[in-house]
Formats: sequence, structure tokens, C-alpha cells
Amino acid sequence: MNGLEQGKQIIKDKIPLISKNPGIYKMLSSTGEILYIGKAKNIPNRLKSYVTDSNLPIRTERMLSLTHNLETTTTNNESEALLLEANLIKKHKPRYNILLRDDKSFPYIYIGNKDKWPQLTKLRGKKSKSGYYFGPFASIGSANWTIKILQKIFQLRVCDDTVFKNRQRPCILFQIKRCSAPCVQHISEKEYKSTVNDAVDFISGKSRRIQKNLSKEMEKASKDLDYEKKQQSQEIG
Repeated sequence: MNGLEQGKQIIKDKIPLISKNPGIYKMLSSTGEILYIGKAKNIPNRLKSYVTDSNLPIRTERMLSLTHNLETTTTNNESEALLLEANLIKKHKPRYNILLRDDKSFPYIYIGNKDKWPQLTKLRGKKSKSGYYFGPFASIGSANWTIKILQKIFQLRVCDDTVFKNRQRPCILFQIKRCSAPCVQHISEKEYKSTVNDAVDFISGKSRRIQKNLSKEMEKASKDLDYEKKQQSQEIG
């Protein structure tokens, strides 16, 4: 059995032992090196693609030929899996996630730490601003989706500084409860800073209390966004 087939067999043997939950999976080498970290809404279903797809990219086949073990971590929902994946890639820098580590076109979620009213946004390229960076995310869509979820939970501002400084009344994001309207001080500086800190801890995975309390809210926010998207499609149609 060659390396590729052996790698596939290792994954195939693991699949029946894994619960059908959201989470992340790690491909490990014979020395325990983390080769790749991925996320999935249903981990077994995602792993099946590695053993059933006959047209895998050469890069993926090379990774599988080096795979000697597989580890998984389940999460409460897909939202948590997405954030966990990004943080673990940043921490371990697996060689087969190299595009996420090195390609400057991949986006990060950014929260400043010098502003009186920090902004939640996404950034690409050189990380020159002072603040918190989360990611990288595999696509603009993933980053945008995560920002929308965080807006619904933490209600941090996403507008740029020019718009923010010239507002005289709250925008529509305040009306739909996706922003706390710090532009017109509907929230105190102390309260806003506390919310920013909670958001940073949540995205970083530093606070299990916050993770536990907000995981259900995050999943609900995700379902609400899906519902809104469907409603918009029906209106357009």
C-alpha cells in the first residue's frame, strides 16, 4: 500500500468513530506534525470527500500521503468551528494551510485598540495598524459572514471613521440592532469598551464563559441571516 492509499485508509477507519457534529479536524504526520487544519459542518461527511473523490488536487494527495493520524474537535455549531479553525491555523501554521498563512490576499477580521470607539472590519495585506487581528479567513465570504454574526451579537460599529465622526443620528444598523450607535453615544464609552473586550475574548477563544453563553446566540444569528437572505431572494424573484 503506497503512502496515498495508506493516508486514505487511516481517514476511512476513523470516520465511523466520529460524531456527525460541526468542528475541526487535524491531519497529522508520523512525527505528530500538524499538516492541515480544516473545518466542517459535519466532520464525517467532510472527511469522506478525501477517500471517495478520485480527482483530488496534487497538493491534497501529497498531504494525504504524509498523513499517519487524524484528530478532531467538535463544537456547538459551525460558527464556532469557523473561528476555531482560524485561530488554530494562526497558532500552529500547518504547512498545507500555507496559502492562508502567506497569501496577503486572504482577509483578516480587525478590531482596533487605540480608538475611543473601535471599529469592527476586515483587512487584507500588511498588518500595520495597532489592534487585534483574527484569521486569516479562507474567503471574503467567510470573513463577511463572521462580521455579520458578530454585529448581531456585539453590535460594534463597522462604519469608517469619516462617516462615524459626521453622524448626527443613528443609521439603519442601529434600527435593526446590529450597532449600538456609539456615533451619537447611545452607549457609554465604558459599556462599549466592555463589549469590545467580550468580542475579542470570544473570537480568541479565551473566555469559555463567553463562548458558552454566546454559542447559542451565534447559531441563532446565523439562522436569522440565512432567513433574511432567503427573504431577499424571494423579493428579487
